[in-house]
Amino acid sequence: MILRPCARVYANTRDCLRGIRPLNTLSAVIEQNGKTGLVLQSMSTDIFENLAFEDWVHQHVDLQDRRILFLWRNAAAVVIGRHQNPWQECNLQLMRERGVPLARRRSGGGTVYQDLGNINMTFFTSKRKYDRHKNLNVVTSALKKLRPALDVHATDRFDILLNRDFKISGTAAKLGRADAYHHCTLLCAADLALLSPVLKSTCRSIRSNATPSVPSPVRNLVDEDPTLDCDTIMEAIASQYSAEFGLNGAVMLVDPTDELCLPGIHKMASELQTWEWVFGRTPKFSVSTCFEVSYEASTTKVTLNMDVKNGIIETCSIELPQDWLPTALCRELNALLVGCKFCPSEVAVLTSAVLRTTPLNSELETKMNILCQHVAAAM
Repeated sequence: MILRPCARVYANTRDCLRGIRPLNTLSAVIEQNGKTGLVLQSMSTDIFENLAFEDWVHQHVDLQDRRILFLWRNAAAVVIGRHQNPWQECNLQLMRERGVPLARRRSGGGTVYQDLGNINMTFFTSKRKYDRHKNLNVVTSALKKLRPALDVHATDRFDILLNRDFKISGTAAKLGRADAYHHCTLLCAADLALLSPVLKSTCRSIRSNATPSVPSPVRNLVDEDPTLDCDTIMEAIASQYSAEFGLNGAVMLVDPTDELCLPGIHKMASELQTWEWVFGRTPKFSVSTCFEVSYEASTTKVTLNMDVKNGIIETCSIELPQDWLPTALCRELNALLVGCKFCPSEVAVLTSAVLRTTPLNSELETKMNILCQHVAAAM
């Protein structure tokens, strides 16, 4: 496999721009160097930069008579599908504690955990040439050429199974008016000890029509064959793809942060990181739960009901006995939560605001804090 930094094949015109846009955007380079197709490999391990690059190619590159394979890996992250509910799909509290970011991609499909032991592949084509079976055959053929003893095959659900039991690859796709892309994962040496807990939601009280993930047993390829590694597998996939579609075999390295080569890429990556996209695009859902709160020798039951739209609390009803917390104070909290983001940090801010503006004795202040901590725990 020949690796060529993308910048080296650009015209050397950066020092003499003088306000004139050079023909050195990635789309122009692809026109010159990838008439029928190309294999690209990301130099970034940032999930938002790589997802933004996918969007950029989909929007800016003519795919009617060419196909592109994009290979990429990320530092630890959880990625949900476009139509999913993150509170139902993953353990957000654990992710916050471990510093694992959450990303929402623009394609459908289920939730995946990714880290540097996971390989991502994006197959770009015209819509008429879109063929997930053919793409997955590239992957399984490459693996079998590397290690003939490996038992890997693609399923009708467009997953790849190892030994007929363990899922090592999942699929998602985005179909545009004229172009399409199909992307899939491949577990090589991912941290399965972290994968399992971060993909287990702690929110049992949510009712939603969001697309649910389908849990499957998983395994790393290195557990089957310790001599495998991500670089070797990526090289094999690139070679198989080039052989399948008659390309020259070279792999072009791309920097998804290069605004000159990818005009508008910074804005696209920034939009993917906003709360409004990651959480606010969640389909409408409701929360209905009960929990107990205790203060000294006093314990009581609380009923919590919420409707959440675009990640914002539309209605809120917190009910508990008046002798534990005055009804007026409970009503004030309900009113304050309406219009608030369904987010524990937002609840903490509101709690502080209530306690600052409403004079309370120490007992009521403590009870209010206890109640709000339990409400935040439902988020």
